[in-house]
Amino acid sequence: MSTHNPKIQVVLRAVPREAFIASSDLAQHMSGHSIPTRSALQQILTALPPMGRNQSVLYVGAGSGYVPAALSHLFSRVHVVEKEAAIADIAATNLAKFHIKNVEISIADVQSGFHLDAPCDFILSGTFLKHPEALLGLLKEGGVLINLEPEEGRSPSLVQYRRREEQLERAGTLGWVDFRRSTADVLIDLGVADEQTVSKAREEALASGKPLMRILHRLVNYEDAELYRRLAAQKRNVSFIELEKLLPSLDVRLFAGFSRTFLDKHRLIPAYMEGNELVVASDDPDARLDAIERLTEGHTTRLLLVTPTDFQRLWSHLAITLRGDMLGRTHLAEVDEAEEEEGREEDAHNRISPYLVSIYEGILLEGVTNQASDIHLERYDDRIRIRLRIDGELHDLNHYRLTPGELLGIVNVIKLRAELNIAERRLPQGGRSMLRFGDASYDLRVQTQPSLHGEHVVIRLLRQTGRAMTMQELGMSRKISGHYRRLLNNPAGLVLVVGPTGSGKSTTLYAGLQELADDGQRKVITVEDPIEYSIDNIQQTRVRPDIGFSFANAMRAFVRQDPDVILVGEIRDQETALEAMRASQTGHVVLSTLHCNDAVDSLQRLYDLGVHPNSIASELLAVIAQRLAKRICKECRTEAKPDPVIMAELFPEGAPAGFRCYAGTGCPACNGKGTRGRVAVVEYLHVNQDIRNAISRQPPIGEMRWLALDAGLSTMRDSALDHVIAGTIPMSELPRILPEERMAPESRGGRREAQ
Repeated sequence: MSTHNPKIQVVLRAVPREAFIASSDLAQHMSGHSIPTRSALQQILTALPPMGRNQSVLYVGAGSGYVPAALSHLFSRVHVVEKEAAIADIAATNLAKFHIKNVEISIADVQSGFHLDAPCDFILSGTFLKHPEALLGLLKEGGVLINLEPEEGRSPSLVQYRRREEQLERAGTLGWVDFRRSTADVLIDLGVADEQTVSKAREEALASGKPLMRILHRLVNYEDAELYRRLAAQKRNVSFIELEKLLPSLDVRLFAGFSRTFLDKHRLIPAYMEGNELVVASDDPDARLDAIERLTEGHTTRLLLVTPTDFQRLWSHLAITLRGDMLGRTHLAEVDEAEEEEGREEDAHNRISPYLVSIYEGILLEGVTNQASDIHLERYDDRIRIRLRIDGELHDLNHYRLTPGELLGIVNVIKLRAELNIAERRLPQGGRSMLRFGDASYDLRVQTQPSLHGEHVVIRLLRQTGRAMTMQELGMSRKISGHYRRLLNNPAGLVLVVGPTGSGKSTTLYAGLQELADDGQRKVITVEDPIEYSIDNIQQTRVRPDIGFSFANAMRAFVRQDPDVILVGEIRDQETALEAMRASQTGHVVLSTLHCNDAVDSLQRLYDLGVHPNSIASELLAVIAQRLAKRICKECRTEAKPDPVIMAELFPEGAPAGFRCYAGTGCPACNGKGTRGRVAVVEYLHVNQDIRNAISRQPPIGEMRWLALDAGLSTMRDSALDHVIAGTIPMSELPRILPEERMAPESRGGRREAQ
């Protein structure tokens, strides 16, 4: 029977496989291994002998109902025998979705005395029957039994038996059935993707030449590690491993013994030998090991699955190690010469070793894959320290063992790429370069700083997506995000976002700009130093102090460009502050940032910059102050016991009834930290008439805070507690983001009594 039999093709289209794996309770009783792939079912149906529509069939093993549903279109009556009641219930539920009436399910062991009212024309077994002759009485004279039989080292075969009088005669083998599931099949089984998504990904992969998994990962937007962990669990003889656990076992000599072109083509990396077994890492769940087996005769192979990111990091690590072995002596000689001729810039390019370039690219790769905001390269006498800032905390990269000479060379690589003067080591320098990683682009902000033992470097990683974060992604409450949107719709006025360095001020401003860009009704111009995120439909300008184009100069020019909204990256001096006020007075909404501790402190900062109190009172619309707190990992969040010390600070008069808090226990998704990402904790000061009158009088800052509290100041403490109760941040974050005097509830009366 042809594999393109029109009748079978109609059946396969009428019975979509994904409909039989969508049941949420299915995973408790069976895995995707229990459900044949579409191609396997086609092989089975094609192997069946010619049949008549009025014939009956007995199918052994209900599975999810997928095979019985297909058989219901080919036979007038389908009997199904299943040993487990839970699986039989799943099959019955799935069959009911298609209103299939000609399938009867019995719960029994078919080889232990099962009976039918009348024998069948066919018996088809979806499991391995050790004693097919036990089914003789269930088959008509001349009827056919088709059984799956395992074969060592290959796929199971379909074996046909025919009843002749009182015997079951083996009639021959119909062929082998490949039950192996592709990665796409597994993703469908896991509910991560559907048939349409997989089909679209296949078309895109063929057109672009990119791996199917890379396309699928982008389309389904699923976390790398968890997805690959689940994929490995569904694959036979495949296990998932994280790079950090694999690194200590690596044998660099194995990697050196293969052609890089060969390994890259097959997406394979030989990792280590375990006895007579070659352990190979790949980011392709469907990787074929037969090619590498032919090159390593006498050894068995085993596949370790890693994420595409870890595969690239692993490749980079091995390549760097090999280059280090080959170029180490040459490089040290180059470094010695470089140190003797530090002032000769013309020889700089000759001192750049490919080995150092590889190390620098490896460090960048580590930063990107760990979603670091900054990379720190530091020297303390003869000790070199490399750290990543992840979610506000610094973490050491201990597997880079650099000498002071190597750090000197890497700093030169960084300076050359950032277009800095490599001969200048006495003064701080700032520059930028670009990095492409997969489909993403990163803007690298480089800052060098002279120190006692040599130059330190900080590299800020900014991903360029053409879009900024939304207010929901920032974690703003509905109330404060509503206030923020209303501010953006004002005809004129000044809006400030304040906080210390690294508190997410620019990100909050960009969230507002993104809403304006999406709306498209207002013209927005920005002047920044530097432009941190590129946003489509926003006119962005960078200041150039070296040619006399400062914030203040830009502001004076901008008002003649007919903007509705102007963003000033930062108010740093009196001239910029005054120009921002003038732009506000001439009918523009002006957004900017200030470095200060809280919303009320921003008023004192403006006084210090020489802005007249009446100008502040008339133009200032609102101040948003913020800090960033670690977000609890959603995968391992659980209710936690409140810390009594923190509780005593938060609620001096006793905690409210039913107070609850949460924490992360640590899981693979968050690398055991319990937190993943950060969220903004916000203080919001709306400048109403009472606040305007107070600003004009310029009272002491303490009195101004009392007035702000009376006027409805939304404090950072209240915002933080809302996040704690909602399970967004752990209670342990509060002392880190709130000063001691802000932990307890604030009130004007309480402050006066304290005085």
